[in-house]
Amino acid sequence: MSDIGRIIRTEACVAEGAAWLASAEPRFAHALTLTGPLPLRRRQDGFEQLLSAIVSQQVSVASARAIWARLEAAGMTGPAPILAASDDDLRALGLSRQKAAYARALAGAGIDFDSLRSAPVETVVAELTAVKGIGIWTAEIYAMFSLGRADVFAPGDLALQEAARILFALDERPKERAFRQMAEAWSPWRSVAARALWAYYHIAKEREGIV
Repeated sequence: MSDIGRIIRTEACVAEGAAWLASAEPRFAHALTLTGPLPLRRRQDGFEQLLSAIVSQQVSVASARAIWARLEAAGMTGPAPILAASDDDLRALGLSRQKAAYARALAGAGIDFDSLRSAPVETVVAELTAVKGIGIWTAEIYAMFSLGRADVFAPGDLALQEAARILFALDERPKERAFRQMAEAWSPWRSVAARALWAYYHIAKEREGIV
């Protein structure tokens, strides 16, 4: 089994990471005094989580939930039924033509989800992004929350970029590559740094009257 680092399983793991970040970076210490304890946010892993991510792309939360409820009711949340369904079947359940193609690509990819649990993050991201319709952000979020990896970041996330801009008093949102380099200083708890920045983002935007 490869060395995959810490796995975040409980709120205590998140609290440990938050304490480390607060001691390593004063601005995280400041953010955490405002946010309070950070959420665990663990999810199940497997096919359904990635299918749900595809369903949620570029639609509102309410729309994604409605489509997912229809897929569940039709028994269409597993690889075999997705592959057996026609385009018309999937369209009738609310999937666009493009998303139906993505769902089929995922169903036919034959991903060994059990093996991903013990694979390095780089392998997880490479395997998932090889599937049409799954980008780096989705793969990194999957590693972070479905696999519980403590040291993965999602520098392409706009909310994380904006939170870092405000917290670190940057002139502009950090670009993805620069942000990835910036986050290296937060290893081995980059997933907790992401949780802290998301929590801080909501507080900062409430103060601006945006959220």
